[in-house]
Amino acid sequence: MATSLRPIRPRISPAVGTLALLIALNLLNYIDRYILPGEVSLIQREFHSTDQQMGALTTALFFFYMIAAPLTGWLGDRFPRKPLIICGAVLWSVATLGTAWVHDYTTLYIRHALVGVGEATFGIFAPAVLADFYPERDRNRILSIFYLAIPVGAALGYLAGGQLGSLWGWRAPFFICAIPGLLVAALYGWLGREPERGASDHIRPTLNRTTFRGLFTNPAYLTATFGLATLTFAMGGISAWVAEFLRRSAGFSVSNASQIVGAITVIDGIAGTAVGGWIAQRWLRTNHRALYLLSSWSVALTLPCGVLLFFGPRGWAVPSLFAAEFFLFLNNGPINAAIVNSVTGPVRATAIGLNLFIIHCFGDTFSPQIIGAISDRSNLSLGLGATLIFLIFSCVILRTGARFAPPLEESA
Repeated sequence: MATSLRPIRPRISPAVGTLALLIALNLLNYIDRYILPGEVSLIQREFHSTDQQMGALTTALFFFYMIAAPLTGWLGDRFPRKPLIICGAVLWSVATLGTAWVHDYTTLYIRHALVGVGEATFGIFAPAVLADFYPERDRNRILSIFYLAIPVGAALGYLAGGQLGSLWGWRAPFFICAIPGLLVAALYGWLGREPERGASDHIRPTLNRTTFRGLFTNPAYLTATFGLATLTFAMGGISAWVAEFLRRSAGFSVSNASQIVGAITVIDGIAGTAVGGWIAQRWLRTNHRALYLLSSWSVALTLPCGVLLFFGPRGWAVPSLFAAEFFLFLNNGPINAAIVNSVTGPVRATAIGLNLFIIHCFGDTFSPQIIGAISDRSNLSLGLGATLIFLIFSCVILRTGARFAPPLEESA
């Protein structure tokens, strides 16, 4: 008797499907964040704003980001994370959409504050969800893939700001980039999955890894957090001003400067994140401290490139930026994997929320405005050069943190 054969349809696992959707949201998150740096001079032209005022817009975003982070982290350890992720994505997308109708500096400032709240919600829960799908040894690999969205999104944000802003006015990029965020949020609500908290943890749950109070006596967590905070001060300040730096110091137009920064960011971001994640993953086979050590070397290699970029000959600006970004992106996956591995599932969202509060409080919340203030009083090269001091701090802290990296073979 003949039997009918049904075609076999490959099924995507919940972990892979959720990872893909979270990557899409992360991409849109960073597109929105980097539209502004790509068109600083266009906004200044309309509102007659100083460099310090333009830096203050980024300060507003990260100030409310860091204020919201501890509360949303607390919520994420007690309530389902899926609806919280959707609410955050909708909030930042609607705020971005509203930028199309902004006609004064104060309203633009408020818009950036609302976006910060929405991004804080997503930035906390996405790594926590992925950590519950994958065990400690795989998290560096998975988070390296997830954080590939940062350079791609940043590059597209620069390009959208510089290109679309030059063609159709500075508001147009915000309007165009808001719609996809709402669509992907709806898709995540339909297809995204919520894993059980701590389902993939295999490291022994000691007191300082499982409680909020324990976070303050957890050296692996604290060194990773403060090493990332000082690094974030430098990275946030540089990313907010580097396109404008190329325009002023190297003579590029707004459009060309955004194209250069966008192209370098996407190439270096993909290459650096992939190479750094690959090296760390292989290094972990023989040394459980690899996540901290690679992150420290990443920052150390960036330092001479930064000196040449900000104070070297004009012709070396673009090559130096290319080298600096490549080395910086090497630690993209490893440092974030070190943070999620330093704690266990019951307190992970809270730990990430506290981490975000610290890295933005001591990092990029104020660095763009500080750089702008130094620039107003001297020049932009000196303002950006101040970030190199924080790179040195970051290198030392991360190298110290390697001593406290948790082993990956203990049973939970």
